[in-house]
Amino acid sequence: MVHAPFPAALAGIRVLDLSRVLAGPWSTQILADLGADVVKVEQPGRGDDTRAWGPPWLKDGDGEDEIGTSAYYLAANRNKRSIAVDMADPEGAALLRDLAAQADIVVENFKVGGLAKYGLDWPSLRAIKPALVYCSVTGFGQTGPYANRGGYDFVAQGMGGFMAVTGEDGGQPLRAGVAMADLTTGLYATISILAALRHAERTGEGQQIDISLLDTQIACLANQAMNWLVGGVDPGRMGNRHPTVVPYTVFRVADGEMIIAIGNDGQFRAFCAAMGVPALGSDPRFATASARLINRDAIEAEVQRLVAGEPGLPLIDRLVAAGVPCGPVNKVSEVFADPFIEARQTVHRFARDDGAVIPSVAFPGKLSATPATMRNPPPRVGEDLDSVLADWLSGH
Repeated sequence: MVHAPFPAALAGIRVLDLSRVLAGPWSTQILADLGADVVKVEQPGRGDDTRAWGPPWLKDGDGEDEIGTSAYYLAANRNKRSIAVDMADPEGAALLRDLAAQADIVVENFKVGGLAKYGLDWPSLRAIKPALVYCSVTGFGQTGPYANRGGYDFVAQGMGGFMAVTGEDGGQPLRAGVAMADLTTGLYATISILAALRHAERTGEGQQIDISLLDTQIACLANQAMNWLVGGVDPGRMGNRHPTVVPYTVFRVADGEMIIAIGNDGQFRAFCAAMGVPALGSDPRFATASARLINRDAIEAEVQRLVAGEPGLPLIDRLVAAGVPCGPVNKVSEVFADPFIEARQTVHRFARDDGAVIPSVAFPGKLSATPATMRNPPPRVGEDLDSVLADWLSGH
């Protein structure tokens, strides 16, 4: 694809990133991928908490573990610059206020009111920079009965209903295998930041964005929330089954498992034809979506019988050719061996000056005119102080 010669979408936008761990850094990494100059503020010495969340560790240029550079940290901090500043030191706090005055966006995830004593809270910085977009990420929001609690992804998944609908029927509640409350909060934070930035560009008026893990997790209940609000249905755990679409689950095949996700009656008839049982597609017990839902156990048992002796990959090829949505259940290693990865340029590898190679999963949106860019690997703690001061404060 040929890209038009435009600057990056967020070129010229400055972000002062006071966040750490995942939700805030996930948001600021997106902004950085789209061209913003993101300055990550870290504690001198130890830096972001996630730097220590290993192993696994990055291998340095000599092939040795770089303790303090965890895979977790690398996942959320590319394309940023790092400065190490102690905001508890009055000189450090003053420096950060000077940088905030030059920023378009500030992102923070301190407890409610935690930055006021440093003059880095929203009212203090708004007085310095009225057009500032200030995003506050917390566990439970700036207001409400839980505002003063600290929050973690796991807690939000539980309190937000996600774990009530995740896991096997009759089994214990399960959190997602990745921090979905953190990640979706990072996405919603980015969307909100871009909307607020647009408003600031039009009017010169900044604003605070109050976004919490619990608000976001509840929003992401989607149809399950509406099942309760509209129908009074308190959904429970159904394993891999879908609450209203059948057959739509994992089935055992001769060499493992595969997903069959039939979303409409035409796909069901196509499946039956591909499996050599076209008459099953017109069986009144199964011919319509509502009938299949009523007779869920019977049709799932029949599909299981049909696919049990089939090797997975040839069956997937046959069903895909027939227009039936399906796919393998991949291990992470199998994901990155799939030809999709190379075709879509999903993995980028940074070469650091010392010879270390840092892989990174690329920004997934393919913008035709202003694509995301992979400019810099995640920084070491504080390595960019001089360049940031020169770029942001020279002449200030």
